[in-house]
Amino acid sequence: MDSTAVARSHWSSRWAFVLVTAGSAIGLGNIWKFPYMTGTNGGSAFVLVYLLCIAFIGVPLLMAETMLGRRGQANPVGSMRRVVAEAGAHPGWIAIGFIGILGALMILSFYSVVAGWILDYAARSFSGFSGLTREEAGATFAALLADPLRLIGWHTVFMILTAAVVASGVTSGIERANKIMMPALFAIIVALIVYGIVAADMAAALRFMFHFDFGAVRREVVLSAMGHAFFTLSLGMGAIMAYGSYLDRRTSIMRTAFYVALADTGIALMAGLAIFAIVFAQGLEPASGPGLILQTLPLAFAQMPGGAVVGPLFFILVIFAAWTSSISLMEPFAAFLIERFGLSRGAAVGGMGLVAWLLGIAVALSFNEWSGFKILGLGVFDLLDTLTTKIMMPLAGLLIALFVGWVMRRHHVAEEMGLSGAQLGVWLNVLRFGSPLAIGLIFLHVVGVIG
Repeated sequence: MDSTAVARSHWSSRWAFVLVTAGSAIGLGNIWKFPYMTGTNGGSAFVLVYLLCIAFIGVPLLMAETMLGRRGQANPVGSMRRVVAEAGAHPGWIAIGFIGILGALMILSFYSVVAGWILDYAARSFSGFSGLTREEAGATFAALLADPLRLIGWHTVFMILTAAVVASGVTSGIERANKIMMPALFAIIVALIVYGIVAADMAAALRFMFHFDFGAVRREVVLSAMGHAFFTLSLGMGAIMAYGSYLDRRTSIMRTAFYVALADTGIALMAGLAIFAIVFAQGLEPASGPGLILQTLPLAFAQMPGGAVVGPLFFILVIFAAWTSSISLMEPFAAFLIERFGLSRGAAVGGMGLVAWLLGIAVALSFNEWSGFKILGLGVFDLLDTLTTKIMMPLAGLLIALFVGWVMRRHHVAEEMGLSGAQLGVWLNVLRFGSPLAIGLIFLHVVGVIG
């Protein structure tokens, strides 16, 4: 039984919850992955399907996971234990909570290493990328990956930044940090959009992202967009459930889920416009894949007017996005340790952070000194990525949909959600049928069975 001696904190307002949950969702997936996936999947065709998937898959699941957290009023494991007992269901459903917190721990370990790359490039950006050539852009990133001390150093810095916020508490740490970083992130991205309008090629970016070509909507594009819509909202890794447990019962889950999805999607679209306006203005390739941020954009900053200012602004934006997401990855496991074992917040964060940091060192070494070490044919980075984003997150999302849709008692769901009649019926049917089908297709796609 989880300890009930620990006083439960709550967000100061609905908008605080929207900010921190949007901060969880708005991460490297929005600023890095969304633009390069748009570029490699036909631009507007991908955007169209992505928007539909956010509305009809992402938001219903976001509502369900938030509801489980608020109903359980505990960490993901404790919340699932309570709602499972209330439903009179098999205790095996508690596994949803364990999958979430373990997945978050593993994702944090390699997310911190990737965020370390951004810190390295942010530091470089202040001295400018002037004179950088295409060959040098690729060589610079390769040199970073080949240097274990630099990778581990930046990984350590980022992990300390994350732990410092989470150790400060729910309202004093997580909420306060998001209240600063999220408006700052928005202000920076607006500044980059303005730059794109004034000095870059915003018209080309708008055509690329919003001139919808229905003929370009192929199976691979649909599956890629479905997968990214699921992952971008931080679903299935315990963060949303943990944050939902700090939400007061007067707040509408449906309305706040809509605001979170709107913020997450809006930032992704704005980031895409800002990036593609710069890329097109410099005649560079939008379909350059994962290297878009760390190879193509530095090349653009080296060539464009004002690049010495725009470059640092951009990388600060990415750091804020990564930081708010990493905070949400650390909180679920920390809350579990606090509530289950009665640890102080500092001790829980320190212990969990140490495990994630050590695992992150193995990830950093997998790019250089341990590059020959494989498990099931995969290096440490690829193994953790595969286990979490391709198996654990879809599995947790599927189980959440099935549990809320089929196992929870309908009157408990209605009471928590404040829904009734047709509204409740439509939402539950999406969770019962639409979400499992979509997640099944996403899973088959990411493991390479289809698409």
